[in-house]
Amino acid sequence: MRLADFILRDMERILAKWEAFAATCSPASASMTSSELRDHAKQILEAVAADLRTSQSPEEQADKSMGHAAAPFGAPETAAQTHAVLRAKSGYDINQLASEYRALRASVLSLWIDSCESAPPFLQDVIRFNEAIDQAVAESVSHYSAWMEQARNLLLGSLSHDMRSPLQTVRMTAILLGRLNAGDEVSAASGRLIRSGAQLQALLDDLVDFNRTKLGLGISIVPSPVDLSELCAQELEQLGAAYPNSRVQLRVEGDCHGSLDARRMRQLFGNLVTNAIQYGAPGVPVRVAVVGEESHLRLEVINEGPVIDRETLMQLFEPLKRATVNPNHPGLGLGLYIVREIAKGHGGVAEARSDDRETVFSVRLPRRS
Repeated sequence: MRLADFILRDMERILAKWEAFAATCSPASASMTSSELRDHAKQILEAVAADLRTSQSPEEQADKSMGHAAAPFGAPETAAQTHAVLRAKSGYDINQLASEYRALRASVLSLWIDSCESAPPFLQDVIRFNEAIDQAVAESVSHYSAWMEQARNLLLGSLSHDMRSPLQTVRMTAILLGRLNAGDEVSAASGRLIRSGAQLQALLDDLVDFNRTKLGLGISIVPSPVDLSELCAQELEQLGAAYPNSRVQLRVEGDCHGSLDARRMRQLFGNLVTNAIQYGAPGVPVRVAVVGEESHLRLEVINEGPVIDRETLMQLFEPLKRATVNPNHPGLGLGLYIVREIAKGHGGVAEARSDDRETVFSVRLPRRS
């Protein structure tokens, strides 16, 4: 008997074995009903049987064995993809999801070979069946991973949003304490609270924006008339309170007016200067240049320190990446990624270069976004 015919004829026996194995995937399976344990197993098996009956070229078979088969026409997702999402929602981990397919492969082939009795099984059916299962595994694992990542991003986004109000309360209370003139100890304590609150706020802002980009929402840009040099000077005053032992020198050239998102540019500038302070040579001032060109504005933040190798430079603007020269500084490795995304949102570009003298981060923006 051909394998496709066997699968359709003995569907119930196969599903019983699938259910029995799925029930062992605890703790998720403990409270699941029989239909929940079987989930989309029948549809997956029907798709496999249909695949076995379909004529395919060697190239199509090779693609399928690597999980690259064409998507089904007229369907938003395959049975294997839907199964993956439902298993994720039920609490199955990715290893349990993959193990279901390993058990399915073994049980189908074992039952089929037993049913063939003295007649040898069709070798080509075995090959085609393994290719179809490999494709189903690839679809399930890919969909499971994507769903879990989106769920994590939604959770982090919600958590970040809920943290804003209490953090703002802490910061405002610290500022109030600093203004009470209640003695040196209180002033010093409020200063520490203000600096720590500013660092937490920067981390929180980066985390929120990272989640927006991962969820496909992008970083929102609302341009308005801005003097970039004045904006940078104001931001440096605030950074001076957070980093009182660091020096930053500002140089301005030309007309620096443009149409930019002021809040986002403060965030971009703060991330660049903070990065330069944390990675730069101690005791050496960070240099900032704001240059007005004919049609663009250029912002450069320069620090001295260890040279950054070419391979690291190529990854600096990627999320969750940090230079190896100082991997233990506080942060999520999102600051430069947010810089790149803000520059991109304005129609500009962010770049970095490094040699044995200095490291330069450069952002070039059109005057009108």
